[in-house]
Amino acid sequence: MAVSSVSSESSLLQAAETSAKTAANTNAAGTSGTSSSSTSASALSSLAQNYTTFLTLLTTQLKNQDPSSPMSTDTFTSELAQFAGVEQQVETNTKLSSLISLNEEGQMSSDMSMVGQTATATTSILPLQNGSASLNFTGSSGQTVAISVTNSAGTVVKDDLVTADSGTNTWTWDGKDSSGNQLSDGGYNVAVKTLSSSGTISDQAFTVRGTITGIKKTTSGLEAEMGSTSIPMSAINKVSNTSTGSSTTGS
Repeated sequence: MAVSSVSSESSLLQAAETSAKTAANTNAAGTSGTSSSSTSASALSSLAQNYTTFLTLLTTQLKNQDPSSPMSTDTFTSELAQFAGVEQQVETNTKLSSLISLNEEGQMSSDMSMVGQTATATTSILPLQNGSASLNFTGSSGQTVAISVTNSAGTVVKDDLVTADSGTNTWTWDGKDSSGNQLSDGGYNVAVKTLSSSGTISDQAFTVRGTITGIKKTTSGLEAEMGSTSIPMSAINKVSNTSTGSSTTGS
């Protein structure tokens, strides 16, 4: 193999590793969030405290004002109107959150029928279930593709360089790291890069596959559980009982 080819493939793997590490940081950040109901409750509590303080100050000012120069009611009326407007908006948001929650519960009941089926999703989260994980990508014959997998901490655990077939390709991972150690099931992060004939490195579109084992509701919406990890329902684009496509298995 030519030196330039080796150099290009090395750069391709490095690019895939960098993207996988970035995906790990992005996915980790996506797990944190504050529920809308908690936010609304906090807003109402803060509003009540501010309103009580405002009335206390206003009452004190009225008691101690100069009778010969009484306070104008314009400011008082304006601030009361502002408080009333904010209170109404917070109440509206609270009711809207309740409606969304009810809708999600109904959708959750409907989505439970997908449990036990295989789902294809557009996400960088790679679910390792029963020591196996897979992803699909559409390639051209002879295309060089690099795949990198990291754990939740962003540490690269698996790299693979494959030559694609024309059409749909399936890359399967046996859950072992680069040293041959079997890793525990869970959510990993994956990136796929490709190298053009001119040597240009670019992202390779791909989808991951996994078996849905449950449906859960989170602060950010409904998620499909795949073993000990989960993927947003919005990322799932196909659910089926069978698998199709040619297979490209990682070494």
